[in-house]
Amino acid sequence: MSKKTKILIRAANWVGDAIMTTPVIRAIRKSYPNAHITLLAKPWVIPVFSNNPYIDEIMVYENETRHNKGLGTLRLVKDIRKHSFDVAILMQNAFEAGLITFLAGIPVRIGYNTDGRGLLLNPSIKMDKRLKKGHLIDYYRGILKGSNHKFCGNLRHFIDDGRKLDLFISDVERTEALKTLASYGIDSPKKPVIGINPGATGGTAKRWFPERYAELAKRLSEKFNTKILIFGGQADKELGDTINKIVSQSNAQTINQANRQSINPQSSNQIVNNQSDNELINQATPICVNLAGKTTLRQAFALIEKCDLFITNDSGLMHAAAALGTKQIAIIGSTDHIATAPSSPNSVMIRVPVPCSPCLKVHCPKDKGDIDHHVCMNKITVDIVMKKVLQASLKI
Repeated sequence: MSKKTKILIRAANWVGDAIMTTPVIRAIRKSYPNAHITLLAKPWVIPVFSNNPYIDEIMVYENETRHNKGLGTLRLVKDIRKHSFDVAILMQNAFEAGLITFLAGIPVRIGYNTDGRGLLLNPSIKMDKRLKKGHLIDYYRGILKGSNHKFCGNLRHFIDDGRKLDLFISDVERTEALKTLASYGIDSPKKPVIGINPGATGGTAKRWFPERYAELAKRLSEKFNTKILIFGGQADKELGDTINKIVSQSNAQTINQANRQSINPQSSNQIVNNQSDNELINQATPICVNLAGKTTLRQAFALIEKCDLFITNDSGLMHAAAALGTKQIAIIGSTDHIATAPSSPNSVMIRVPVPCSPCLKVHCPKDKGDIDHHVCMNKITVDIVMKKVLQASLKI
């Protein structure tokens, strides 16, 4: 092989999965410190790899435009072929990934023999069933380990550089995050920054209930005298608004009740001021700040890094918090808690075992009238989450 080995890495297609491949990218760089490493990624996961010092170049897989199926696939093959890569390492398991790199004429194509693509790979790594039962980080690391047992011409063995996740935030991004927090009045060193992430891609099964997130936000705000940030993408904006509305209504009702209880019935001179809940909502300082749909993914990463506590469903942002070392509580229901648990000593996972979990379904398959509908999440109460918050390991 040439001294300047040219390596193409086909990135995973989901934010959380992409973050869990970062130990592999670091290991590739440390195995080939002088190589030119290019990452092929779809647009929505590219922010995961911004500022990553182990990558030289990012090639955009424009799957909805230039590289759309059919002629677009052939156009992508042509674009890849121009670079004359020596090695392709496929984090993605799909047949397409094997086909594209085969047609692009990359001599060494490393990946698992999944999705019927074994003959397109060189070497083809046999899937170890034990890896499917473990964490996805180790599943991805197994690609390099498996290739070390195959003859690949002059390809050197890959080192293993552990399981640590990487997510690199720039100083400029940190400064902007502080400005964003200050614009919402969250800039006191005496008050913690707390974020919640009530959404999750791939359906409602992974989501803890918005009513419970609202109750949790209210309790956290009262306990720590701070505002609560609501994270999420554009698709989560309405969910964030719903939680904000529930919190505001609950807070107004609490204030009104306190006002009524403070009235002294023995005093004939006292003027009763029984405002409507809507009036109180309009007058009160909001408890929650709904950032859903208002930040880019990079801006969300930078804000999560500033959080003293982050409470989330199983999601890409959960893995981001793990990579950033942010203290977090992850609420797990329908998903595989072994395969996708947040990999960080600062992460605590809440899960109540039930017979039907993990079901890995998009939505709970049980009827809404069924007593066991969404039971994996129903059994996780606000009290359970607050108890974890108040434990010594998560003091803020």
